[in-house]
Amino acid sequence: QVLLVESGGGLVQAGGSLRLSCVVSGSTIRFNAFDWSRQGPGKQRELVARIDNSGNTNYADSVKGRFTISRDNGKNTVYLQMNNLKPEDTAVYYCRTDIDANTYWGQGTQVTVSS
Repeated sequence: QVLLVESGGGLVQAGGSLRLSCVVSGSTIRFNAFDWSRQGPGKQRELVARIDNSGNTNYADSVKGRFTISRDNGKNTVYLQMNNLKPEDTAVYYCRTDIDANTYWGQGTQVTVSS
């Protein structure tokens, strides 16, 4: 059974930083791409960042230059470093991957940025 567990969310002031972690169990991550998405209050879920199995990354325009996605295959963990946070970054953040034609999501971690 593949499980994704996010952590690292919390309450932070605007301009602050957080690092989210997505720990994967039940499968090695080395062959898989991962996404971080978020869903703010009253908003649709949006893709924030993506990393493929070679370490290539893509970002939403709204977070470029502030967020960094990375992976540690040895720890079976994907990270999202978030710097210079803004109130509009407030959302539940989710980790996602596809393994063997199945899509797996974590339970989400809440990030709240106060102004």
